Amino acid sequence: MSRKINASLFISLDGVVEAPDQWHFPYFDDEMGAAVGASLNATEVMLFGRVTYDSFAGAWPGREAAGGDDAGFAKQLGDMRKIVFSRGRLDLEWRNSEQAHGDVAEVAAALKSEPGGDISLSGSVSVVRQLLAAGLLDELHLFVHPIAVRKGMRLFDEGEPSIPLKLLTSRTFTTGVLHLVYGPDTAPPTGGYEEAVATLPE
Repeated sequence: MSRKINASLFISLDGVVEAPDQWHFPYFDDEMGAAVGASLNATEVMLFGRVTYDSFAGAWPGREAAGGDDAGFAKQLGDMRKIVFSRGRLDLEWRNSEQAHGDVAEVAAALKSEPGGDISLSGSVSVVRQLLAAGLLDELHLFVHPIAVRKGMRLFDEGEPSIPLKLLTSRTFTTGVLHLVYGPDTAPPTGGYEEAVATLPE
C-alpha cells in the first residue's frame, strides 16, 4: 500500500489562505489542536515551499529550545524529515531539512512509492496546487474559519482546469470552524441544466 500525501490549510470563508497568523489564532483551541496533532502523528515526511519553510524554521527551533508548552510539538517537527522546494539554492540549518531535487510532481511521486509513514504539508499553497493538479494529493484538510478576510492569496487561482473533489469527512468545532477533508473524485457527477430541471417538483 502506497503512502498517503495529506495537506492541511487554514482558510477563510472567502478562500484566503495567506498570512493565517493575522486572523487564525482567535479560533485555535483544543479541538483544532487535536485535529492538527492527529495528522502530524502519522507523518514521517513534510513537504514545504520556501516561504512556509522559512516561517517554520524561524519559529519552531526556538520554541523547542525554550522548553515551553509547545516544545514537544516543536521537537516532533524538528525530528521529521523535511523536504523544501525552491528554485534557488538553499542553506538549510533546521535539522533533518533538505532541498528537493526535481519538480514537485516527480519528487512527490517517488516519495509516495516508498514504504513509510504519511507525507504531509502545512501551508505551502504553491506545492498543494501542484499536487492537486498532478492528482497526487490523497487528502486535503481545510480548516474553514468563520471570517471573511477580504485580501490575500486564495487557495485556488483562476484560469486553470477544474479539480473535482469529494467530501470524505466533516466536523464542526465549537468555535464555528469547519474541518472538511476532501479527496480526489474519480467519478464526479455529470449532467447539465436539463437533467437538473427534470429533478424539480412539478
